[in-house]
Amino acid sequence: MEPLYDGFRSGAAVRLVRNDGAGDDSDRNTFDRSAPRKGSQVRAGVLTATTSDTGFTSLFISARDGLRLHARDYGPLASTALPVICLPGFARTAADFHELALALAQDDTKPRRVLALDYRGRGLSTYDKDWKNYDIRVELDDVMQVLVAAGIEAAVFVGTSRGGLLTMAMGAARPGAIRGVVMNDIGPIIDARGLLRVRGYVGKLPLPRSFTEGAEILKRLSDQQFPLFSDAEWEMMARRTWTDRDGKLKPDYDPNLMKVLEELDLEAPLPVLWSYFDGLKAVPMLAIRGANSDMLAEKTLVEMGERHPDCETFTAPGQGHAPMLGTRDMVRRIGKLVARAERRAA
Repeated sequence: MEPLYDGFRSGAAVRLVRNDGAGDDSDRNTFDRSAPRKGSQVRAGVLTATTSDTGFTSLFISARDGLRLHARDYGPLASTALPVICLPGFARTAADFHELALALAQDDTKPRRVLALDYRGRGLSTYDKDWKNYDIRVELDDVMQVLVAAGIEAAVFVGTSRGGLLTMAMGAARPGAIRGVVMNDIGPIIDARGLLRVRGYVGKLPLPRSFTEGAEILKRLSDQQFPLFSDAEWEMMARRTWTDRDGKLKPDYDPNLMKVLEELDLEAPLPVLWSYFDGLKAVPMLAIRGANSDMLAEKTLVEMGERHPDCETFTAPGQGHAPMLGTRDMVRRIGKLVARAERRAA
């Protein structure tokens, strides 16, 4: 289980050289602040964000090994409100948090800064030449690099699936950085059925000729997980699973991610991470489970609520792994958690 669970240890000190210019593709941390907040132009390199995803600035930040990381930066930089860090699933990207991030960043009473990360090898972050670097140790250090480069000392962490594992790891490595936690369909005990299902499709999906065809592929694959999804929601998921490169749709992640999953020994007992979960007891938590999830068991969610002194649990009806966080109800619940964390941190 090394690729997912090894290295829940404190990272080394972060070393950063800060650059506030328009940026280039060097090993310096690059902030593109010339693009307006309402737009989504990316001036580092030749990348541009799609016009449909507006309301953020793209940040390109150098990892410790020089690999270029990407994060979406929403909301006012000068906001004194507690920021929010969004960490996606294993083969997912920052785009999964777009609706949630916009809602939190543009709140009428208290707009706040929200960062949503693309891990290395996903989205607009550079693919790693060594697929073995797609593990918790390296990705945790990447998150720390982004926090320091963005000038964020503490935040509420929203972790979907692997993002929740990284949040627990952050709690062990740098507990002072965490003021509140949203665990989205992940917990200290992971159901091997979910890992087996994910291993069956990451890096192995057929390449659709259109996003409409991609939506049909995803619906056939995950209809039992999300039986209530509309055609529009399936197409949105397709647009966040594949990306248009040179006129062809390709996965929005490094296909070598499949090698990480292929190394998992699902015959052996999975590690139990209650000690890392218990390290988050000092901050308020919202633990979410999809009613159809095969990754987080209901009994694990119940125990999470019983062990943590300030943990609200919620089961999302009609959703599997992992629940969508951009619905009105989810935004309201997460907004309440953020407000609770802010009051406690004050």
